[in-house]
Amino acid sequence: MKLGFVSDSLAQLSFEEVLDVAAELGLDGVEVNTGNWSSAPHFDLERMKAGPQARTAFLKAFASRGLEIVALNANGNQLHPVSGGTQSACLEETIRIAGEIGVKKVCLMSGLPSGAPGEKTPNWIVSSWPPETQTILRWQWEDVLLPYWHGLAKLAKASGVDQLAIELHGNQLVYNVPSLLRLRAEIGPVVGANLDPSHLFWMGADPVAAVDALGDAIFHVHAKDTFLNAPKQATTSLLENGSLMDIPARSWSYITLGF
Repeated sequence: MKLGFVSDSLAQLSFEEVLDVAAELGLDGVEVNTGNWSSAPHFDLERMKAGPQARTAFLKAFASRGLEIVALNANGNQLHPVSGGTQSACLEETIRIAGEIGVKKVCLMSGLPSGAPGEKTPNWIVSSWPPETQTILRWQWEDVLLPYWHGLAKLAKASGVDQLAIELHGNQLVYNVPSLLRLRAEIGPVVGANLDPSHLFWMGADPVAAVDALGDAIFHVHAKDTFLNAPKQATTSLLENGSLMDIPARSWSYITLGF
């Protein structure tokens, strides 16, 4: 097992300072955010694309401290019906650059499309009734997700990236063990999980059981936790869409490990 942290967790520090902290803590490396949901304060995608000098300097900064690039992270929604093209371009460039600098793993989301052609907002189906939900899911998987991921897997192979680590995350088409294993069965072993137990907790799953079920399909782990607020949960359920900042009012909230 190797330990590191996500670069965005120290977004207030410079790139060099982030690596200094990792080295001082005796960690193995850093997972670097490259864009999409991240403002990518430690990674200039355009400069990294432009030529070898930026990529060489990036690698030297890690090597000089005895650190490795654990993964590149382009979390976002590349299947968004409006902004998906831009987000997909960031993800694809991240995969290409990962190959250029010898990073074998890219962390990402599966993506979530709209519910039908022409719609402008993503549609996350988490119910089986009414029957239109199943029509939506079939279209999302068969017409959007699978064709896109076949292309993404082809790009990863051509770039020398061995692992596409999907975070099991709400508001994504792949969000739990069955959906991850379904995509992996369709696309191949390049698809695996970035296991973040915090999301599994609020969705009512058991992270330990998820580990057993996924086995070697686990490529990466984010150590995060969730507080389940039992009194609120009793009436709200775990289907919570209130402000993330209003912790007392929520049925669940993300928390730091140990708190």
